[in-house]
Amino acid sequence: MNEDILKRVQANPKFAELVRKRTSLGWLLSIVMLAIYYGFILILAFAPASLGASLSGGVTTVGIPIGIFIIVSAFVLTGIYVRKANTEFDQLNQQIVEEAKK
Repeated sequence: MNEDILKRVQANPKFAELVRKRTSLGWLLSIVMLAIYYGFILILAFAPASLGASLSGGVTTVGIPIGIFIIVSAFVLTGIYVRKANTEFDQLNQQIVEEAKK
């Protein structure tokens, strides 16, 4: 990459905005996922009987829907990031590229 273009991109306020937004969203989603995972581990460590309790008197325990929730939440959080990246982040990126070419 040409040094001049690189300097223009880094000096662009939209680039700083893009970096700030991507970083904050990444940290937010990471914290949410870590809270879900560590919450599950803490429940498993300190109240394992609660996860082993029967849901409706059958063989299905409370831990099964919670485990499914953890897996689905990973997909949902990934989807949130992808949606934001494909809309807002890509638009900002395109604007930065166009301004750097001038």
